[in-house]
Amino acid sequence: MEKVVRSEAEWRQVLSPEEYRVLRQAGTEPPFTGEYVNTKTEGVYTCRACGAELFRSEAKFDSHCGWPSFYEPSDSDAVVLLEDRSLGMIRTEVRCARCDSHLGHVFHGEGYPTPTDDRYCINSIALRLEPEQG
Repeated sequence: MEKVVRSEAEWRQVLSPEEYRVLRQAGTEPPFTGEYVNTKTEGVYTCRACGAELFRSEAKFDSHCGWPSFYEPSDSDAVVLLEDRSLGMIRTEVRCARCDSHLGHVFHGEGYPTPTDDRYCINSIALRLEPEQG
């Protein structure tokens, strides 16, 4: 996968201010406000910044946490996981492997009835859904 590298000025030109805040400054959209929280449409979720495939609708589940949740990425190489010690806690940040944009966080061992027991808690604004053509 070819990496997408842009200057921060270039990112500001291609992203809206709110997209930039989340994707490039590791912000978080308010819970239950994102366009994909309750979406059941089948398709592929791509990175809003670079278009890389990140998640498939088959891995999306209702976690009732306020953000779209997936139990696994579409490919293990699609995302990069980093330790995040911000806000006085230790979490695992999820970033797009292609453009290094912040997507959200992943949590493990919360007891969800999914194949992986992982919850990739992803900001809707970091994603773009490409509906399945049927």
